[in-house]
Amino acid sequence: MIYLLFLVFGYSIMVFGALGLVRFPDLYTRLHAATKCDTGGMIGIILGLVFLTDASLFIKAKMFLLLFLIAMINPMVSHAIARGAYKMGIKPQVKVDMYGWDNP
Repeated sequence: MIYLLFLVFGYSIMVFGALGLVRFPDLYTRLHAATKCDTGGMIGIILGLVFLTDASLFIKAKMFLLLFLIAMINPMVSHAIARGAYKMGIKPQVKVDMYGWDNP
């Protein structure tokens, strides 16, 4: 039954992330929504699948490795995309540009 909680959590994060992609105004906030959607949603769904399946311990270990890689790589890639976009001259639609303060 715990798998159902993880699956619902993952699917709800995916839905809210997709909603953020549609609703948010600029590249950076949309990238934020997409990253939360990918990271949080996939972690919830994969954890749900780990508890749901009757796979061997080796397969479950592979799923946990996949979780670890998603949790580590996804935010780094998102940050790299945002940094590259900022360096290309795409400015965020905010009143206070804190990223510009740190990277003149």
